[in-house]
Amino acid sequence: MNTSLKLLFVDDEPINLMLFKTCFGENYHVITAESGAEALKVLAENSDISVVFTDMKMPWMSGVEFARKAKLLYPRISFYILTGYGLSEPIQQAIDDGVLNRCLFKPFDIDEVEQAIAYVVNTKISN
Repeated sequence: MNTSLKLLFVDDEPINLMLFKTCFGENYHVITAESGAEALKVLAENSDISVVFTDMKMPWMSGVEFARKAKLLYPRISFYILTGYGLSEPIQQAIDDGVLNRCLFKPFDIDEVEQAIAYVVNTKISN
């Protein structure tokens, strides 16, 4: 358990935000945002966020667009994208560019998300 580790989950659907918080809020400090713009504000106010999970398809700013903006401002944060639509070219390009660590698929698999978090924690400890 690492309740001091801060995660940000970005999704435009409140039910998904609630589900993520329910699944991971007991073990981590989970912050949520309903848009890329809101998430950028959250990051500005929480410099200790370690991992961001973002939905791909959101109004006004896609998950990739948000991650690209945020990664420029916060290069030490690890970004993962969640999508229900498969691995698109923009997602693959963002992974190739080092913006995204990985693409995870919806509905998210709790173990897969836990593995992603563990990878980030273990990588930061070993550096």
